[in-house]
Amino acid sequence: MKALIQTKLDQIVARRDQLQSQLSDQHVTQDMDQFQKLSRELHHIQPIADAYERYCQVQEQLVAAESMLNDEVSGSEMRVMVQDEMNSLRQELITVLDDIHVLLIPVDPDDDKNIYLEIRAGTGGDEASLFAGDMFRMYQIFAQTQGWRWQVVSSTLSDQGGFKEVVVHVTGQSVFAKMKYESGTHRVQRVPQTESQGRIHTSACTVAILPESDEIDQVTLDLSEIRVDTYRSSGAGGQHVNTTDSAVRLTHLPTNIVVECQDERSQHKNKARAFSLLQAKILQVQKEKQQQERSEQRRLQVGSGDRSERIRTYNFPQGRVTDHRVNLTLYKLELILEGQLLLLVEPLQQQDSADKIADLESSF
Repeated sequence: MKALIQTKLDQIVARRDQLQSQLSDQHVTQDMDQFQKLSRELHHIQPIADAYERYCQVQEQLVAAESMLNDEVSGSEMRVMVQDEMNSLRQELITVLDDIHVLLIPVDPDDDKNIYLEIRAGTGGDEASLFAGDMFRMYQIFAQTQGWRWQVVSSTLSDQGGFKEVVVHVTGQSVFAKMKYESGTHRVQRVPQTESQGRIHTSACTVAILPESDEIDQVTLDLSEIRVDTYRSSGAGGQHVNTTDSAVRLTHLPTNIVVECQDERSQHKNKARAFSLLQAKILQVQKEKQQQERSEQRRLQVGSGDRSERIRTYNFPQGRVTDHRVNLTLYKLELILEGQLLLLVEPLQQQDSADKIADLESSF
């Protein structure tokens, strides 16, 4: 173990002991906000401290076994037992050290957040819109398998039945953690139904995953910088459709970001949802700017929302899906389009963890 990592781990153990002492203090237990804050911190570092203490114990046992062997223990059978014990301890050291590296990986603060999912047809005309519809359906089925709530915020249908664009609010457990890898350009290769010559066409759609802002990192909006327009909803909505100006469009003048919401019958509800979406979009722009300024380009773009990068290709004639970030090709296109997205998400999560471990080790 590198000395700098060991120093950091010693500091974590000391902090763990300090937190345990504070949480038993009567003044802290009476302050619920402070108590919860310290409890969350302890919950985060406790597994790291436990793993490091186990590492130290195994290391001490290994030193004792080596000392016993150097003292020339009598009997070949005893020497074999000690050597077997040493081999077992060395293997456990490697395992515990790997666990420590994983535990030290910085946690993405957005992983537990709900999201706004945006799908927009790109190059390819009607075929791109139909592909956007296929992507919408794939994500909707995946959300159902995860037990998430799915609510369309706004949508613009194409003439062929797909989507020119659609925005969905997705809520549930670990939504951003599993969906953040979908940000980017998705390319499709297939023969359109209108193609009489049987030629394969290539089209694309862009996907953006925006974590919903919360009270901690919420963007403060200046109402004087926002233009609010109301209009009549063009979607489903029963007797209120085209009779009341319930749909809301917000334009953030400094950034020219525009959001719309027409899903609710109430203008008040649409306006509240639109402001929430606007906050999420502005926050995402700010985070992307910070990310570009302080980090080098990484092979795996996680949650960057970089729409210029082709991240995945769906080839219908060959029944394959290729994720270009991890050079992964699966001939399971049908299963993936039926919502089995974990076939792609899990390898991306594993690669992301491996990259973060490598970054961690190089930083010490």
